[in-house]
Amino acid sequence: MRFKVFVAACAAAMISLVSTSPSASAGFDSFVIRGTPTINVSGATTEFLITASGQKAGLGSSDIDGTTLGDITALSINRLDDETRFASGSGPAVAPYLNFWITDGTNYAVVANEPSNPAFQPLYNNGYNLSFADLADKTAKVYENSDMSWLPNNGVGLTFADLAGFMIKAPTIAELTAGWAGLGTGAPRELGTNVAYGVNWVFGDSLSNYVSGDPGYLVGNTLSLASSASAVPEPASVALWGLGLLGMVVAARRRRQATTTV
Repeated sequence: MRFKVFVAACAAAMISLVSTSPSASAGFDSFVIRGTPTINVSGATTEFLITASGQKAGLGSSDIDGTTLGDITALSINRLDDETRFASGSGPAVAPYLNFWITDGTNYAVVANEPSNPAFQPLYNNGYNLSFADLADKTAKVYENSDMSWLPNNGVGLTFADLAGFMIKAPTIAELTAGWAGLGTGAPRELGTNVAYGVNWVFGDSLSNYVSGDPGYLVGNTLSLASSASAVPEPASVALWGLGLLGMVVAARRRRQATTTV
């Protein structure tokens, strides 16, 4: 009887560990998306030098991939350079802009804000400190897929609230390498490697009003990301937990048999 209780307890612990976890906190990686921007990292501070139109770079994290847009509880970035050198309300003055890779399990698209969107500008205060409630009623621009039939209203006239149930998840290197109709060079993925992240802060664009000059954009310190839900476990992780449980069960059975035969 004690052996059965032990096995049940192990199984319950495994289920608990796989299905629940504390809110995820993210680490961000800097990467070049297009052109030849310069990225300088010094401790907790990252500088992006966007010196010509067409250059584009990002800070990305996949730490909450597998959760939904609506699960976001905190998303922040601190701007450390003097944005007042740019015209009030312009792209450089309220950059970076925000990109999410979302999926329905088959299709992918990028959902974004535009930093020069007047509805977003009240959210800016030397950077952004957002929850999903801040994003919910804002216009959601959809990019990087010419087929939007899998999205509400065919991707037209959406807010972030309309997309709250979609999963945040970056496409794999293989998926991005194969590509699909509508995937462009400005998609948030690392130039040359196709490494991608579910959540991205993006600097620079094809528009000249995102060109910052030198010094560039300085960000960091309060860079953070959190979700109220656990990410969907990778199959390999589930398999490892299963092997661990199996090992515990076998060891317990052997101990029980040894005790019985003594």
